[in-house]
Amino acid sequence: MVSILFIAFFMLLVIGVPIAISLGVASLAALHFGSHLPFLILPQKVFNGVNSFPFMAIPLFLLAGNIMAEAKISDKLVALAAMLVGRYPGGLAHITTGASAFFGAISGSAPATTAAIGSIMIPSMVKRGYSRSYSAAVVAASGALGLIIPPSLTMVVFGVIAGVSIGNMFLCGIVPGILISIALIAVNYVIARRRGFVREEVLSTKDMVRVIKDSTLALLMPLIILGGIYSGMFTATESAAVACLYGVLVGFLVYKTLTFRSLYRIFKGTAENAALIMFLMGTANLFGYIITAEQVPQHFAAMLMGVTDSKVVVMLIVLLMLLIIGTFLDNVAALVLFVPTIMGVVQAMQIDPVYFGVYTIIALAVGQFTPPVGLNLFIACNIAKEKLEVVVRDILPYLLVYIVLLVVFAFVPQLITLFL
Repeated sequence: MVSILFIAFFMLLVIGVPIAISLGVASLAALHFGSHLPFLILPQKVFNGVNSFPFMAIPLFLLAGNIMAEAKISDKLVALAAMLVGRYPGGLAHITTGASAFFGAISGSAPATTAAIGSIMIPSMVKRGYSRSYSAAVVAASGALGLIIPPSLTMVVFGVIAGVSIGNMFLCGIVPGILISIALIAVNYVIARRRGFVREEVLSTKDMVRVIKDSTLALLMPLIILGGIYSGMFTATESAAVACLYGVLVGFLVYKTLTFRSLYRIFKGTAENAALIMFLMGTANLFGYIITAEQVPQHFAAMLMGVTDSKVVVMLIVLLMLLIIGTFLDNVAALVLFVPTIMGVVQAMQIDPVYFGVYTIIALAVGQFTPPVGLNLFIACNIAKEKLEVVVRDILPYLLVYIVLLVVFAFVPQLITLFL
């Protein structure tokens, strides 16, 4: 039954069938040819896969991110990043990374961060003498911070699938997000010194005050979300609704960049994206049920524990698997396939599931800017009007930084669980 399930799934993926449909059809084939279970299980499991209150946070966080992006918050955050790090060699590269970190804390999405920051920074970098390939590489690698820095949509998905606290996931994403941002800026600095990239002018005190004032309201959104969760005022799902309301008020009344027409477009786009994700979650639940019924997680856990009893070695094996999976699957799809299988190992090895979740998301974030299915990479190349293979060469130093930090996090998990 399991062999039918996986063979059908990968065959459908190879011929280009969307992953949600591939999951459903493969599960149907496994039920029909490899099991005597009734087909009534199919609609039941698909419905149960989306019938969860925490899942309401997914469309709400999508909506909040889209509202803040449409409100042109990225302009304010780019100006703030310029004030903080633009004075150093390679100033525009630092601004790109800093602005991506700030915007990632608002959008919760890597592609949204890449598109919003890239559309501003890539043309500016090219005008200032940066190559198109390097500009795209910086934007793609920095855009992955949208998955890591809370509030993150991917953390919500992992929290629901694995049954761990979404609030704790958010909390544990702060330190690694900051460390990765600093490491990326360090790479920018080294490359800038070697290639002779210039620094930006230091702002006057008056301009600094204006920039801080303009960006404060935008940066308050993640603070409101996290503060509300940890003060007990509302749940993670309710915090997403609060973020939507806050974004609408700021966009309409303060920045005045939202209109009712743009709000309609935002609602329409959010509904389409949320429907795709929910359909994926439903078919993935059916797929996961079959895997669990066949005791695949238990067999996989026993196999890994037969190889090693070291948590570090297990995490390094998991890292290798995630880096491979992330190059072929979108992060949400990778989570719904990988997490149900691996959680048996996590429990058996007594690995903190929150730590494991954040680690998994960082590893999958790497897949956002690596070929062949790196969405960040495609977005950045499209904005820069540069060939993929040229950009890949410039992105290698950033890929190395992510991998090195992931190895460090495997040996020193306290860097992730510091605030727990």
